[in-house]
Amino acid sequence: MRREVLGIARSEGNTTPLQDRVARLFEAWREDVYRYLLTLGLYPPRAQETTQEVFLRLYVVLRRNQNIENPRAWVFRVAHNLGLKTRSEESWEQPFDPAIEDRIASGLTPEKSLLQRERALRFHRAVESLSERQKRCLFLRLEGLRYAEIGAVLGISASTVGEFMRRAIAKLRASNE
Repeated sequence: MRREVLGIARSEGNTTPLQDRVARLFEAWREDVYRYLLTLGLYPPRAQETTQEVFLRLYVVLRRNQNIENPRAWVFRVAHNLGLKTRSEESWEQPFDPAIEDRIASGLTPEKSLLQRERALRFHRAVESLSERQKRCLFLRLEGLRYAEIGAVLGISASTVGEFMRRAIAKLRASNE
């Protein structure tokens, strides 16, 4: 059986332990990285390409026998930097699409659908009002990273991450009232 993962041809019994390890990490984290890249404003096909590039870079670094203490934080730091670079090169951001919320809300009564859409728009506006650092901290936390890992990705201290998170949550709560 032959599979293509990260551009590495895989056959049963024909891969190295490193290829298997990176392929397992790719399978486990690709959706999280992809979603994070979307929050940076990458167009979905470009976010997919960038996700693959992140894991290819992981493979290259590990192949050079460089030690990575926290692979998940490393992957998100590379995704963050590569995503920002890609976005600046494209200078294009994916706008918020309220029609997505309508599709999600299908099956609800018109009144409930309207209320849900209004709530989603209020929340979206509240998220948009956050600083870029607050958004990044919030999105990375939603992907399961701890404060120290978020700090490593963004190049700030864990206590600064905590302060950004506190302010972001306070703003989002205030917008929901």
